[in-house]
Amino acid sequence: MDQNILTIGMVVVLAVLIFFMFRSSRKRQKQQSELQKQVVPGASVMTNFGVFGTIVSIDEENNKVELETSPGHILTVHRQTISRVETSPEVVEESADADATTSAADATSVDDKPQFGERIENDADSSPKKTDE
Repeated sequence: MDQNILTIGMVVVLAVLIFFMFRSSRKRQKQQSELQKQVVPGASVMTNFGVFGTIVSIDEENNKVELETSPGHILTVHRQTISRVETSPEVVEESADADATTSAADATSVDDKPQFGERIENDADSSPKKTDE
């Protein structure tokens, strides 16, 4: 009697493990198909090995993608090495329009504070004074 309960328990545990295995597999396939829909020329992507670039062209027949990592440098990688899409072409166009409007607004406003990453030159009278205590 105790062996039958143990056997039934083991079968139930095995069934639950198989259920979760199929569930995670379907979820992974869904994520992969969504990623492949976003992989289009003009999209900014990251590969599995950490290289960032913009997709120049896609060869569907050979599963190859040409990435432009910097101006004039093009890498050819397998399509499955693309792990993440940073920005799609639609988002890039919208952000370019937003940048154009903000740069026009920045040009008209006078702001004495430096922007993030902007270097300013210190004047001799504006540098901090050291006091000996």
